[in-house]
Amino acid sequence: MSATEEFLQPTAATFDRDVLRSDAPVVVEFWAPWCGPCRSFKPIVEAVAREREIRTAFVNVDEEQALAVRYGVQSIPAVKLFRSGELVGELTGAVPKPQFEAWLASNGA
Repeated sequence: MSATEEFLQPTAATFDRDVLRSDAPVVVEFWAPWCGPCRSFKPIVEAVAREREIRTAFVNVDEEQALAVRYGVQSIPAVKLFRSGELVGELTGAVPKPQFEAWLASNGA
């Protein structure tokens, strides 16, 4: 399975359908290719998503500036957890895997 099939890459046009109307919780990482911490954190997010079978999306803030503004992203990486169309958790900055897993657990994911 390719990365594009395995992880969502929603746009402003598809975000509501892909994330907000999802039957399962969705972890969304806002990132950019030029962001060093994003590049080091993305493999952690991907690994945890696979291990826990969590629906995960990546939003490139350079390509989807409207989504970054809509969700108040001021620093990246920014991770947001959505459940039943509601934003239920937020994490900013690259963190070690155990801390990311603890954040997910504390937010019911």
